[in-house]
Amino acid sequence: MESRYAVVHYAEIGLKGRNRGFFEQTLARRIEERLRDVGPALVERLPGRFLVRLPRPIPEALWAERLRTVFGIAYFAPAIPAAKDLHVLTEIVLRHLPSEPVPSFCIRASRADKSFPFTSQEIERHIGAEVQRRTGWRVNLEEPAWVAYIEIATNTALVYFARHRGPGGLPVGVSGKVGLLLSGGIDSPVAGYLMLKRGCEVIPIHFHSGPFGDWVASEAKAAALVRQLQPYGMNPWLYIVPIGEPQRAIVLAAPAPYRLILYRRLMVRVAEALTRREGGRALVTGDSLGQVASQTLESLSVIEDAATMPILRPLIGMDKVEIIERARAIGTYELSIMPGEDCCQFLMPPRVITRPALETVREIEARVRMEELVAQALEQAMRVPASRAAPAPVPDPKGLAP
Repeated sequence: MESRYAVVHYAEIGLKGRNRGFFEQTLARRIEERLRDVGPALVERLPGRFLVRLPRPIPEALWAERLRTVFGIAYFAPAIPAAKDLHVLTEIVLRHLPSEPVPSFCIRASRADKSFPFTSQEIERHIGAEVQRRTGWRVNLEEPAWVAYIEIATNTALVYFARHRGPGGLPVGVSGKVGLLLSGGIDSPVAGYLMLKRGCEVIPIHFHSGPFGDWVASEAKAAALVRQLQPYGMNPWLYIVPIGEPQRAIVLAAPAPYRLILYRRLMVRVAEALTRREGGRALVTGDSLGQVASQTLESLSVIEDAATMPILRPLIGMDKVEIIERARAIGTYELSIMPGEDCCQFLMPPRVITRPALETVREIEARVRMEELVAQALEQAMRVPASRAAPAPVPDPKGLAP
C-alpha cells in the first residue's frame, strides 16, 4: 500500500514524565531526518504516538526501510487518516479488504479520545460484523490472517492494516555524546550500535598502525562500518588516528607481554582527549569479559586506570555467538571480516600478560614517556567524513564465514 501518512508509536519514551516532551521532540527530529530525501516530513504529536505526513505517497517498503532504523520507535504503520465517524471508518476498511479470501480476520481498535461515542469493543464488533457480512470470513481474535487496526486519536482517526516493528530504545541525542573506540573487528561496531540505541550520539574513533602495515585497508573498513551505521544515527564522520610510531616506541622500551596493555592505555588517553573535544562524557569499547587476554578483569581494570571519564562496555556479558548474531542483523559482520589489519595486531607480542600489575604498568609507561606518545598521536589525528575516507575493500566470498 502506498501512503502519504504513517502512524508511529513509541514505548519507553512514554515513561519519561516531565522530560517526555524533550524525548518526543528529539524522536520527531530523527524521523524528519530519515525522511528528508522523500519529504519534507511533517511530524504531528498525538497522545502516545506521532502522525507523519509526506507531500506524496511512498510505498510501504520505503516507509519500512526508513523508520525501522530510527531508535525510539516501538512500531509504525502506513496509515489512512479519517474522520472520527464509525460509518466512515467502516467504509475505509471495506474498501481495503484483501482481493483474495483469507482464512480469518479481526478488527483491533483503540480509543485515545474517550469522548468518541463508541468503545473500542463496540467499534470492533460493528466493523467486524460488516466485514463478515460482506465476505463470510471467520473471525479469529488470537491468530488472524488479516487485521484492520483502528485508532481514535484526539483530532483524527487512523486506519492501517500492517504493523512494522521498530528498533525500540531511545532517540539518538537524548543521552549525550560518547566516544567509540572503533576497530575493524566484529565487536566494536555492535557496541556502537547498542549505545545509539540508548540514545547516545556516538563519536567513532579509529586507530590504525600507519605509516606501517596495511593501514589503508584498516581505514577503509572503519569508514565502511560508519556508513553502515549511519541510518541508525551514527555521525557521518570519524576520527582517524595513526599510532604506528608510538607503537614502535613502546616496543623498544616495554617488555613484550605488556605491549598490548600499553597500546590500549595509549588509545584510551587519545580517545578521551578527542571525545572531550567533541563535548563527550564517556568512552565506549567492544570488550567482552574474558574473550581475549586484554579483557580479563585485571587487564580491564588496568586499562581503565588510564581514563578519567567512564568507560562503557555494552558487550561485557555477551558471548561471541551473540555478538556475531547482532552484527549480522545490523549488517556490520560482513564488513568486519574483510581484510584490514587491526592496530593491536601490529607488533603483537607472542605472549600477552593476563593479570598485569598497575604499578608495574605505570613504571613501564614512565620509561616510554607515554604523555609524549599521546601528544604525538593527537597531532596526527584527523576528523574525516566517512564518505571521503578510503573506499571500502571488496569482500572476498571465499573468506566469508558461512
